[in-house]
Amino acid sequence: MMQQKRNIRIIEWEDLDKRKFYSLGVFMTLTTRATVYPFTLIRTRLQVQKGKSLYNGTFDAFFKILKVEGVRGLYRGFMVNTFTLISGQAYITTYELVRKYVSHYSSSNTFKSLVAGGSASLVAQSITVPIDVVSQQLMMQGQGEHLTRFKLKPKIVMATSKHKVTFGQTKDIMVQIFAADGFRGFYRGYVASLLTYIPNSALWWPFYHFYAEQMSRLAPSNCPHLLLQAVAGPMAAATASTITNPMDVVRARVQAVRL
Repeated sequence: MMQQKRNIRIIEWEDLDKRKFYSLGVFMTLTTRATVYPFTLIRTRLQVQKGKSLYNGTFDAFFKILKVEGVRGLYRGFMVNTFTLISGQAYITTYELVRKYVSHYSSSNTFKSLVAGGSASLVAQSITVPIDVVSQQLMMQGQGEHLTRFKLKPKIVMATSKHKVTFGQTKDIMVQIFAADGFRGFYRGYVASLLTYIPNSALWWPFYHFYAEQMSRLAPSNCPHLLLQAVAGPMAAATASTITNPMDVVRARVQAVRL
C-alpha cells in the first residue's frame, strides 16, 4: 500500500490478492454491466440513427423501447456482450503490469496512468471488437431491418418480433458477417475503436487521480477515501467520454450499419 502526498491511497499490483481480485472483479463487472446495459443499447441506437428519425433523446428512446419491445428489448445482445468480461480482465491485468513496468522509469502517477491506460485499451479492444460487432447487430434489430446491415432470415425476424434473443440469431449474424466480409468483417471499426478507447482510457486514469487529489484537498480530513474515489470515478468518466464521444459515434456507425 502506497501513501501519496495528498492522502490518496493507491493499491499497486503487488498489493493485490489476485484470487479475490479476479473472482470478485468478474462478479462486480457483470453486475455493473447488467445495470447499465440498457443505456449502452440506447446510446448505440441514438448514435446510429439519422437525426431524430426514431428517438428524440435518451428518455424518449427508453420509453419507446420499453413500450414496443418490452424489458427484453433493453437487453438485446446482452448475452453476447458478456463475453467482453474476458477483455475486461485482460484490460486491468495489462494496466497493472504496464503501470508497474513504467514505475521503474517515472514516479509520476499521471504519466504511469496515461501509458498504462492506453496500453490496456489496445489489448482489450483487440478482444472486444468482434464481440461488439455481433452484439451491436443484435442491439439494432428491434428498431427495424432498414437500420441493420444484415438481413435476417424470416424465422429470425419472427423470433425478434416475440422479443426472443436466441443463440440461433447470434449464429445467423456471425455467418452473414463472415459471408459478407470474411474474418475481417469481425474487425469492422477496429481503428475507430482504438481511436475511441485508447484516448478514453488514457484520459480516464489521469483525470480520476486529478479529481481525487483535488477533492482530498477540499474535503474534511475525516472524509472517507472511498467516497472521494466514488465521486472521482464518474467525474473522470464523464470528462473522458465527452472528449472522445465524436469518435465513439463514428465507431458505432461503422460497426452497426453500412454507411
